[in-house]
Amino acid sequence: MKTISAALATHLAGEVTTLATCWRLERTDGWARGFTDHDRNLVIDGLTYVAATGFLPSAIKSGADLSVDNLDVDGFLDDDALKAEDLSAGLFDGAKIDIFLVNWADLSQGRVLLRRGSLGEVKRADNRFSAEIRGIANRLQQVAGKLYSRLCRTDLGSAECKIVLAPLTDELVISAVSSGDTFTVPTARPTGFYTFGVCSFLTGANAGAATEVLQHNGQSIQLFTPMPRPITVGDQVRLVAGCDKTPETCYARFGNILNFRGEPHIPGNDKVFSYPVRG
Repeated sequence: MKTISAALATHLAGEVTTLATCWRLERTDGWARGFTDHDRNLVIDGLTYVAATGFLPSAIKSGADLSVDNLDVDGFLDDDALKAEDLSAGLFDGAKIDIFLVNWADLSQGRVLLRRGSLGEVKRADNRFSAEIRGIANRLQQVAGKLYSRLCRTDLGSAECKIVLAPLTDELVISAVSSGDTFTVPTARPTGFYTFGVCSFLTGANAGAATEVLQHNGQSIQLFTPMPRPITVGDQVRLVAGCDKTPETCYARFGNILNFRGEPHIPGNDKVFSYPVRG
């Protein structure tokens, strides 16, 4: 149930209204920014809602049948607010969204919340973006439970895995750059140690971004995807060991086979369609 102040309810019931739609975006790292479709900036609860992005929300529809109530927000990329490189780097993945109405002529009347959710799929084309806002009902579409798999279904260092990542984590400085996804670090770890691990950038133009490691060969690190901004010598990165989720690696490299979360001995499709052979 949405709550609304008596003053704002009276304003909505009037023949002429002065309404503005606002949305508040908060990333998982605490970065917060406000936007509005009004023609000037609005300051609400100490946060400035900028009017420079020209965003346009789609229609908001809710039903009583628990259907998914997602909506889309389209707008121009703004250099000071939404940067294309940050979107590509995943800094906005899972960000919280609040969309609400206010009376821009009298902000003391409060707000009426239209939708609360999280940022879903983001698409970019030229200088525009389209972001999917996923409501709470979207969680009902998520797969719950666990699936049988030959490979381990948990991540290295998780509560089920129980491996302590601190001894398997290194903070290093990039000494050479080959391309947007390949660089060199002074590490003595054996080849393959960081393969399928995580690389997080601590400094430089990509600070705050993280991606998976595709290949670790000697001191060379190749990422799954190129970074959205140029990698430069002197950037500091945090590299965490990787795991290919096979029982062989779990036993030989980590000595953690008792916590292996896979079923490598369950017969697969080949066994189902096989038949006895004489002899």
